[in-house]
Amino acid sequence: MDFGVQALNIGRTNAPEETGRLAGLVESLGYRSWWASDHVVLPSPRVAASPAEPTESIIDPLVHLAFVAAATRRLELGTGVVILPQRNPVVLAKQAASLSVLSGGRFRLGVGAGYLEPELAAVGVPTADRGRRTDEYLDAMSSLWYSTEPSFSGKYVEFAAVDAHPRPVGLQVYVGGHSRGALRRALTRAHGWFAIGTVAETAANLSRLAEVAETVERPDELGKLSITVAATQPLNPSVVRQYEDLGVVQLVIHPATLPGTIEEALQRHAELIG
Repeated sequence: MDFGVQALNIGRTNAPEETGRLAGLVESLGYRSWWASDHVVLPSPRVAASPAEPTESIIDPLVHLAFVAAATRRLELGTGVVILPQRNPVVLAKQAASLSVLSGGRFRLGVGAGYLEPELAAVGVPTADRGRRTDEYLDAMSSLWYSTEPSFSGKYVEFAAVDAHPRPVGLQVYVGGHSRGALRRALTRAHGWFAIGTVAETAANLSRLAEVAETVERPDELGKLSITVAATQPLNPSVVRQYEDLGVVQLVIHPATLPGTIEEALQRHAELIG
């Protein structure tokens, strides 16, 4: 079982010296990946669905990962996840391709449709069409990355007679979320699924994923869907095996939320790395 870390671009850990130090530690302990979280703005005052206070410091995930890429050599670097409807897909396609090149093919673009209505509204995105935008944006970006003559014509994105280089190196797309729309998106447009939950929740979501898989066709070029889960229960060898038995290939921890210091949490979980 591989392990990753998440959300170290939030709070006190986002200072440059701290980020560089923790990135070196995470890599030296044998973790596979480092995932950055995304929120452009947060509701103020805080609402129930918001993950943090509006004054919480959150470094932009792509900027953060470029910094971490320069401080590491082996870590896979991912957005866990970037809220895709809030981003211009043409600009994001360029950013993702650039980061994949500068990291030597280590970048993983994790995307989600978002859920905070005040945040979506702040960038002019209606909550009701965020899923359709996410699908269209992914298709538009794929054209820019892989088509000989990129072009796209949709409801939200349109371009032709353009090209964009550099092309990405080893770029993989992950889709986050547990809705049927997110599961369908992961199966039809992504290399991996970035989930969150306990063993029981993961088992239930994988059952739903299997049901959705019966109704869609997965493109051959995507290969087998890789399952990454941000674990929301305490981990020990037995629990890790339960996730592994479900087909999970990587568990992601949020060390800043675990008992003890971040360093202690990283050391403790490194002992579970197989």
